[in-house]
Amino acid sequence: MIYLEIVEVDTERKLLWEIMVPCKWNSGRPIHTRHHKEWDKRVRAITGGLTILSVGRGQWINPDGEEFLERVIPVRIMCSTDEMRLIADITIEHYEQEAVFFYVVSDNVGPHYATPEQQAKFTGVHQDND
Repeated sequence: MIYLEIVEVDTERKLLWEIMVPCKWNSGRPIHTRHHKEWDKRVRAITGGLTILSVGRGQWINPDGEEFLERVIPVRIMCSTDEMRLIADITIEHYEQEAVFFYVVSDNVGPHYATPEQQAKFTGVHQDND
């Protein structure tokens, strides 16, 4: 297993990307949650976070004309183009894939933080008024 350490801060513009992560190995055997969590950890080390969406069904045809039908996990990640290419390479190696599919969801993305006034209202304990 290859682990890369990111040492320099990438100042390139951040985009919101989505990448399709496989649910099964090419042999058809399911990929265990533990293996997915290792990938999650590697992506978090690069980007600081990720959003894992519900499983979907993917279909694609490789350059040899072979059709693939598979369940995939869409994962959203805010990062630069260079970071996304690195994540795609890690994904190919980690899941032993012929190819991975990723694309830009938005080029207008970033956190929106609570103001000091809003933060002052937080009590740290949420109470429901049922």
